[in-house]
Amino acid sequence: MDPSIDPMSGRPVLTPELAQEIAQDIGRITGFNVLITDPAAVVIGCGDLERVGTVHEASLEVVRTGRPATHTAQQAGRMRGVRPGMSLPITVGEEVIGTVCLTGVPAEVHRFGLVVRRQTEILLEEAALLRSRLLHERAVDDFVRDIALYDPEVVDAGAVDARAVELGLAPGLARAAVLLEVSQADEGAAAVSRITVLRTVREVFRDRQDVAGVQAAGRYVVLAAAHGERTAPGRLADACGHLLSLLYDRHGLDGRMAVGEPGAGTTGMHHSYRDAATALRTGPAVFPGDRVFTAADLRIPHLLGAAPRQARARFADAVLGELPGQPDWPTLRETLIGWAEGGFHLVRVAERLHIHRNTLLYRLEKIGKLSGRQVREPAQAIEMYLACLTDILQESATQDKVR
Repeated sequence: MDPSIDPMSGRPVLTPELAQEIAQDIGRITGFNVLITDPAAVVIGCGDLERVGTVHEASLEVVRTGRPATHTAQQAGRMRGVRPGMSLPITVGEEVIGTVCLTGVPAEVHRFGLVVRRQTEILLEEAALLRSRLLHERAVDDFVRDIALYDPEVVDAGAVDARAVELGLAPGLARAAVLLEVSQADEGAAAVSRITVLRTVREVFRDRQDVAGVQAAGRYVVLAAAHGERTAPGRLADACGHLLSLLYDRHGLDGRMAVGEPGAGTTGMHHSYRDAATALRTGPAVFPGDRVFTAADLRIPHLLGAAPRQARARFADAVLGELPGQPDWPTLRETLIGWAEGGFHLVRVAERLHIHRNTLLYRLEKIGKLSGRQVREPAQAIEMYLACLTDILQESATQDKVR
């Protein structure tokens, strides 16, 4: 619980830390020594630190009546801990939560009294509002982490749904998990705060039912409401591309993103997150030139990646044989993938690979001789296609291990 917010009323509370900060700020602006007390007239903030913790007797009457009071040198001398000046109540709503006092000749400080009082109340309200916003941001971050780490054996989905309601979210609405990873494009550039990044993220994902938070350093999660135009294929991916451009242009950040398929409720959003996380991990290996990856486009690599590493390696070795040992294996692998994804159509595949039809025929013949397989037979070609994707995933995993 935030100590500057009353848990019962939700109103600001005058903490010693906040009182000291306000007393110093106002004293610096006005040139007067400023003192702040709690409702019991105990000094909790003052430019003169020796007075902190003492009793300011004049404040007792100010708190009781809710009215300002001035005290001359003669009057101050008859009270404990009081110097000439003026004391004013600090009110929140109808309640007096303390006093603010200015030390000086009463006729001089009186001109500043009401201004100082109002400024104190404004600073108190702003501090409470800031802390409330920080609490909200923390709750959002906790919620997106709950979705990312959700385990039905450990956490009740109903409890997570209840947290969604507390954040103003409709728990039954389908949402797609969108993951963002960012890093500085220029290593020498100044670091960009998470609040700055989130502000830009929320500018793009601004639906009332969207929620965006921080999962870890440089990694952000958006749970994007999937309704209306957003249900159209590619719409969320387009938004991701726009966001990455803004992050680079405004903040000098490089990034990549992944989009899971929409899911409703805690379980559905968790599955969407898992799919997006897998897409973010495997996408750069399968589509090295892209920055936005969708789970829908990576279902086959996702399925292959779910198999145990040793099983994947045996499958690739059995199907590809000596091919990966060839000096031009990357080119041959690209050809096999293009052959399958182009529908085994010579002209279409040649255009897709930007090569001449005869070059494609030469490569297919070479692959057939080296592998002993009928590359132009769809069933065998698909098997080789899956083995090529497996090889890419294995290669990517090895590179990640080295890094």
